[in-house]
Amino acid sequence: MSDPTAFGRIDADGTVYLKTAAGERVVGSWQAGTPEEGLAHFARRFADVVTEVDLIEARLGSGTADPSHSLSTIRRLRSSLDTAHVIGDVDGLAARLDKLAAIAEEKAGAARTARDAARADAIARKTALVEEAEQIATEATGWKAAGDRLKEILDEWKTIHGVDKKTDGELWKRYAAARDGFTRRRGAHFAILDASRKQAQARKEELVAEAESLSDSTEWNATAAQLKELMSEWKAAPRASKEAEQKLWERFRAAQDAFFSRRSEVFSARDAELRGNLDRKQELLSQAEALDIDADPKTAQAKLREIQGQWHDIGRVPRDAAGGLDRRLRAIEDRVKHAMDAAWRRTPPEASPLLAQMREQVAEAEQRLAKAQAAGDARRIREAQQALESKRRFLELAEQSS
Repeated sequence: MSDPTAFGRIDADGTVYLKTAAGERVVGSWQAGTPEEGLAHFARRFADVVTEVDLIEARLGSGTADPSHSLSTIRRLRSSLDTAHVIGDVDGLAARLDKLAAIAEEKAGAARTARDAARADAIARKTALVEEAEQIATEATGWKAAGDRLKEILDEWKTIHGVDKKTDGELWKRYAAARDGFTRRRGAHFAILDASRKQAQARKEELVAEAESLSDSTEWNATAAQLKELMSEWKAAPRASKEAEQKLWERFRAAQDAFFSRRSEVFSARDAELRGNLDRKQELLSQAEALDIDADPKTAQAKLREIQGQWHDIGRVPRDAAGGLDRRLRAIEDRVKHAMDAAWRRTPPEASPLLAQMREQVAEAEQRLAKAQAAGDARRIREAQQALESKRRFLELAEQSS
């Protein structure tokens, strides 16, 4: 290319000839200047083509070019060399383009293979998601988890690309059909469940009404047997809605408790637990009555709080003994209260550790009552209420005295 005369010439009439291995061919006409200037002009045209080929070669080598697009450009350039109006090593450039064409074809083939593999993988992934959705639609009974999974499948679906439009549309129709089928099946399930719960509620309302009608009965053995049968029916019946179930159960249990509580009072039955509780409370009373309150009221107060905590944890005692025990304990509480009055007056309320501890005990008693109420245990509720009232009364006296 540095010597255009090696690849072309211009005759006397201005005709420009290109020299190739196949012979000379006319590539143009030059009338505007000297033959040297004409050869340089057509050589520059050839240089422009070479520059384009250099760029294609560099991009193919770096992997930044689209092999298929590069191959089309190479073929265009190669076919245009036979008629190109240039002066230069056309034969050498043709050989170079043929070599680049082979390289581009190889890279284009590899790219097609990669695209086909990626497409197949994308189709396989979306197919697997569709099949999972279809399985969920026909088999799943964990409604919330299954619904969440269908949403996750949709989110994952949106991240998968490279599937042809037709296949993607067919797979989407299957997914959409599965999702709609699941929604209908879930709706039908909850409709049936709702109807079942309404039936269960109606039946349990009948059981509650029957139990409440028996709560005032004095036919102890027969009524106890009837209530047990009602309990068996209750357990066998389906559950109503959560709110209705809880309210009905509270009424049902209250009716039972009312009957069995009255029966217990009439029979004056005292089991081993009640007798044991009575013995333990009497022992605690002996310890409380032995406290030297006048000599050390603060220590007596601390010991009394321990006794009170154990007292309320013990539970019920026979009804005819409960009042006397409570009166004896209240008498001791009053003695401690009077003995502590002077000390409390000298101590600002906000600085009294005793008041702080008594408030903590009230808060704990309130928590025990709340737990008993949540459990629906009437016995524990009564015991917790009694304990809370006692602690509140003691705290109120202490705060008034301070």
